[in-house]
Amino acid sequence: MYAHAAEKLHRLREKYPGISLAGGLTGLEKESLRMGQDGAIAQTPHPASLGSALRHPWITTDYSEALLEFITPPLASPLDALAFLRDLQHFVYLKLDDELLWSASMPCVVEGEERIPLARYGSSNIGQMKTVYRRGLGYRYGRIMQVIAGAHYNYSFPDALWPQLQSLGQDTRPLQDYISECYFGVIRNLQRIGWIVPYLFGSSPAVCKSFLCGKQTILDEYNENSYYGPYATSLRMCDIGYQNSHEDEIGFKARYDSLESYVDSLTMAIETHCPRYEKIGVKVDGEYRQLNSCMLQIENEYYSSVRPKQVPGLNEKPVHALMQRGVRYVELRSLDINMFEPQGISATQCRFLETLMAFCLFQDSPLIDHAGRTEIDTNLDAVCYRGREPGLVLQRDGVNISLQQWAGELCEAMMPFADALDTAGSGRPHREALEEQLAAVNDPEKTHSARVLAGMREHDEGYFHFAKRMSLKHRQYFLDLPANDTQFREFEQTVRQSIADQQSIEAADTLSFDEFLEQYFAQTL
Repeated sequence: MYAHAAEKLHRLREKYPGISLAGGLTGLEKESLRMGQDGAIAQTPHPASLGSALRHPWITTDYSEALLEFITPPLASPLDALAFLRDLQHFVYLKLDDELLWSASMPCVVEGEERIPLARYGSSNIGQMKTVYRRGLGYRYGRIMQVIAGAHYNYSFPDALWPQLQSLGQDTRPLQDYISECYFGVIRNLQRIGWIVPYLFGSSPAVCKSFLCGKQTILDEYNENSYYGPYATSLRMCDIGYQNSHEDEIGFKARYDSLESYVDSLTMAIETHCPRYEKIGVKVDGEYRQLNSCMLQIENEYYSSVRPKQVPGLNEKPVHALMQRGVRYVELRSLDINMFEPQGISATQCRFLETLMAFCLFQDSPLIDHAGRTEIDTNLDAVCYRGREPGLVLQRDGVNISLQQWAGELCEAMMPFADALDTAGSGRPHREALEEQLAAVNDPEKTHSARVLAGMREHDEGYFHFAKRMSLKHRQYFLDLPANDTQFREFEQTVRQSIADQQSIEAADTLSFDEFLEQYFAQTL
C-alpha cells in the first residue's frame, strides 16, 4: 500500500535529476524541569542570569517557573541543531546553583499542586496574559499534568523542492497554498502512523507514585515508589499524561482537512463558551483565573501530537499567522525526553524523523473521517500502554494488523527516502538510522522504553532513582565540556538583549490588562 510514495519519488527524480530531498531545516525544542538534589521540583524563580523568559528566543519557560524550555533556531542539519541544543544546556548548567535538569519526561517527587510554581513573565500585558493562560490550564486540567516534559522536532522541507513537486503534480495554485496543503497531508499521515514514534522512542514506561498523588491506576506496582506498564512505551502520551482529557465532553476536535478547516475549528473553540469552564469563573475577586471560559483559552491549549506552524508576530494570534502566511513548518510533539542522551534527543532519532517526514510528504494522504480518527486514537493508546506486548494488534483501515508487521512495512517503505536524503559524500546516516529502528521493530528489547526498564532492573532501582542517576550523569557530561566561548558570548548578549526587550515592552504598555485582552481576542481574519 506504500508503493505509490516511492513511485512518486522516482518520477520526481527522473524529471528533475538534480533535485534533492536533503537541505530541509531542523529545529529542536526540549523541556527540562529544574529539580533540587532531593528530586523535588525547584521552588526558585527562573534564574535572572538566563535572561527574560518572555523575550529570550532560545531559553524560556513552559508551564512552570521550574520548567525550562530550550529552543534552537531552524538549522541546516540535525547535527547543527543538536550542537546548538547542547551548548544551550551547557550554558544553563554553568548558571544553575546546585540544581539538576531532570533527564526524564515524567516528574518524580511531586509534593502537590501548590508546589508547582506558575511561570512569570513580568508586568507587561503580554507577560500577564501568558501567566493567566497557565493559571487557567491549572484550573482546567490540574497543575501536575503541566510539568510533564517532552521534546519537539520541528521540520521544514527545502524551499527548492516545492516548485518541482508542484510542477510534477501539474498544480497551478499559488505556491504557498500548495505548500500548506502538502504540509496538512504530512500531518494527516503522521497522525495515522505516528504511533511508531512512541513505540521506538517512548522513554516513560514507568512513573513515580508521587506523580499520581494517590489516584487509582491500572498500572502495575514496580516497587514501593514506582508504577509501570510491563509493555508500556510512553505513559506521557497516555491518558495519565497531558491531554485535553475532556474533549468528548466539550465536543471539540480540531480538523485537519485543510488549513482553512483547521483554523475554522480552532477559531470556533476559542470563541465558544463551555459550561464546564464557566463554573471556574474568569475574573474572580479581582484576579484572572483563566483568559476566558471558552473551549480553548487560546490555540496552543489544544494538545496534538503534531501541529502546523507559522511564526506569529508579537501579540498576533497563531491562527492569524497561519492564514496570513501559510504553514512554515511541522512540529512533531510526541517525543519523550531521551533519557540516554544528555541533549535529550539523538542524531539517530532526528535522521529517522527526517526520513519519516519525507515519506509522509510523498505518501497519499486522504482526509480522516470519524472511523479513521477513532483508529488513530485507539492505536496510539494501545502502543503507549502496550506497545511491546507480543502479538499486539492494531487497526489499519478497519483491518487488524500486528504492530510488528505494520512497523516493518513502514520501515521498508521509508528506505528509498533514507537513501535520497543521504547525499553524495555524506555516508549513509539516514539509511543506518532507519536500519537501527527496523532492528527495534524486530526486537522490542532494543526500544528506548525496554532499555529504561532494563536499566532499572540492572541497578535494582525504581523510576526516581534511575532518572536521578541519569540526570547526575548528564549534569557531569555538560560540566566536563569545554566552553564554546564564541557561542557563549552570543548567549550572554542575548540574555542582556532579552531583558532590555522586556523592559521596553513593559514601558510601552498603555492599555489596562482588561483592554489588552479585549483587543487581543477581537482580532479578526
